[in-house]
Amino acid sequence: MARGIGIPRRTGALLAATGVAASVALAGCGASPVTGATADLSPDAVSAALQEGGHLLVWAWEPTLDQVVESFEAEYPNVDVELANVGTGNDHYVVLQNAISAGSGVPDVAQVEYYALPQFSIAGSLADLAPLGASGLDGTYSPGTWGSVTDGDAVYGLPMDSGPMALFYNARTFEAAGAEVPATWDEFVEAARKIHAHDSDAHLIADDGNAGFATSMVWQAGGTPFTVDGTTVSVDLADEGSTRFAGMWQQLLDEDLVAKVPEWSDEWFQRLGDGSIAALVTGAWMPANLESGAPAAAGDWRVAPMPQWTAGATATAENGGSALSITEASTQKALAYGFLQYANAGDGVQVRLDHGNFPATTADLTSPEFLGKEPEYFGGQKINEVLSASATGVVPGWQYLPYQVYANSVFPDTVGQAYTGSTPLADGLADWQDSIVKYGNAQGFTVSGP
Repeated sequence: MARGIGIPRRTGALLAATGVAASVALAGCGASPVTGATADLSPDAVSAALQEGGHLLVWAWEPTLDQVVESFEAEYPNVDVELANVGTGNDHYVVLQNAISAGSGVPDVAQVEYYALPQFSIAGSLADLAPLGASGLDGTYSPGTWGSVTDGDAVYGLPMDSGPMALFYNARTFEAAGAEVPATWDEFVEAARKIHAHDSDAHLIADDGNAGFATSMVWQAGGTPFTVDGTTVSVDLADEGSTRFAGMWQQLLDEDLVAKVPEWSDEWFQRLGDGSIAALVTGAWMPANLESGAPAAAGDWRVAPMPQWTAGATATAENGGSALSITEASTQKALAYGFLQYANAGDGVQVRLDHGNFPATTADLTSPEFLGKEPEYFGGQKINEVLSASATGVVPGWQYLPYQVYANSVFPDTVGQAYTGSTPLADGLADWQDSIVKYGNAQGFTVSGP
């Protein structure tokens, strides 16, 4: 699945490429969709296209799509799906943008993470799926994921998975340290102190400066630092949510309560396995990664609701997840939408769930079978009850920048400095805001601060 838990440091060449992507994105604003003079984008056309068949090129890295394609082709033998992995995350977006800019080799369908989707939709590079019947799927998906793929009445993708956030914690470490499972962020700080005091080599959490995590935390805190209206953008990384997060996290940094360990590194998994990193606040897709990456901790981990800013609240945010979108350049939009329907709203959903994905579909999030699973790795806890409840609590109204890919890439050079102790976190957020505003204006957007 798309982990979406952070953006690695980028090379200069890749930053240049993402800069070109943003320039092209703005240049495409207001362009008329190129769908072909006689293109039929009705739902009836989708059924006809599936029966007639054809060839589809799909660019995606999500591993369970291999099984989805196999099942889809068995159901619709006249359709040939060519599934290609051209890279993951940012690498994928650079290749996709280059193909769009060149006007050749563009796939019919592309996987796009939620944070990156605005960069392509605002350019007119993604087809509006509403005329094909996607508008009728409102309510099919969790509110957070549906909000991530829609803009007004337009629908720019069908959600493939979701990442509502929760607290994953090592019960053995918590018990040894005498720490309570935190229900609020104040209690989270206290738990961090107890665990580090009990064992100076242990930390409650690891964070070496992660844009995806930081923005999700601001989201859950009620922040709306990015406001986008077409090409007009407002950035306020000193709003209430940003300030809440910065103040609380600064406490952890000042008291050396955060392990500066890169996520997804061997050390990170090793410490998750031995309990010296005792918790994660992350998306609901994490269980399979813990089971495969930290098998030594089987039976020790549990899941609890995301800590709250106000006791008794149930606010959450999304962290990670992606959609399948149809490119505007595709000449087979009806056929492509038939594949999207199957993969993300039809039988393909169960195929992916059978291989460990966390769903975005409300029917699956609430099904007794899904909620009743008791994975041994989590001590037989019905973890999906917690994770599914998180999906219903995602704070509405969040927006990403139309060049979030670039913004996340410069996070280590701005906010990231706070993790080395060279600048306060609030100052790092201010530096990030300056970079975001300057870059956006240089690309032709109208960007302002508060």
